[in-house]
Amino acid sequence: MTALTPSSAGGQESHAIGMDAATTVALTLKALAEPLRLRMLSAIASSPEGEVTVGELATLTDVSQPTVSHHLKVLRDVGLLTADRRGTSVWYRIKPAYRGAVNTLLDRFAPAAIDVMETPHLTGLESVEPALDRMAASLAERFPGTPPRECVRVVRESYAALVRRGGEATYLVPLTEHFARQRIIDAEKAHAQETAAGGAHRPQVLFVCVANAGRSQLAAALMRHYAGDRVVVRSAGSAPAADVHAGVRALLAELGAATAADEVDDVTRFYPKPLTDDAVRAADVVVTMGCGDACPILPGKRYEDWMVGDPALASPAGVAAIRDDLDQRVRALLADLVPETT
Repeated sequence: MTALTPSSAGGQESHAIGMDAATTVALTLKALAEPLRLRMLSAIASSPEGEVTVGELATLTDVSQPTVSHHLKVLRDVGLLTADRRGTSVWYRIKPAYRGAVNTLLDRFAPAAIDVMETPHLTGLESVEPALDRMAASLAERFPGTPPRECVRVVRESYAALVRRGGEATYLVPLTEHFARQRIIDAEKAHAQETAAGGAHRPQVLFVCVANAGRSQLAAALMRHYAGDRVVVRSAGSAPAADVHAGVRALLAELGAATAADEVDDVTRFYPKPLTDDAVRAADVVVTMGCGDACPILPGKRYEDWMVGDPALASPAGVAAIRDDLDQRVRALLADLVPETT
């Protein structure tokens, strides 16, 4: 075996995490490497108040409260949680310095760990250039207010964004056409809003989460279900996944009566889409769910942040509870946007 020279050894050392840091991170990961602890952490992270008691966490399992307290102590010992006694109850919350990291773990790493063995490898499409060119030309004809060169840019950007997202290569072209068309519609609406002197228009709502594979998709489907054509509905993800979560897809199928003109077909109706500035500019209301500060803040927009659990990691009962939570929130928002709604 060839020995490393001092220079090559130093080069490897410069690329690797330091031993002290690796030891610290490994201790934290070891504390997380237990299913019940992860479930408790996710329950605390998604709690509307940001804190939960031992008694509330005990409902996640059939183990005793002392066992739950032991698991919480493990998470406290590595600095993930803090505790606050008020009266006879102890309230647990995520340590502020860890909130962003915990959100990344639950919103990005955990779904990827679940899906990685089932996600097909993206190989891309051969001779995609002619298809993209035809698509851009068709969109230029359909939307004469958008210059042909802009249509080409939007089509190619949309295709690149969906390729980076991953997923089944078979549907890349129809999804690109759908996504590019939606972006052009949003851009034209945003421009019209900026130049119009006023007048009535259908309110547009944009639902945003991290992966656009669960919460935002379900909220959008519920809004379409209740609002019909009275509200324009969009959804997007700050870091879109390759596909919609299987548990959510079944619920979307139940709400699959949507007939928006910009949908592609039954196969590709629901798919994760990247968040774009045009979608935010076109929206009257932007509802975020767990995506932090990824969504741009623009003047004149109404923003709401909904603390809703992530169905990607939930049990079937948890997914049903999340659906019911979103149902109530969506109906309340609709009643506010369209007052005559009952």
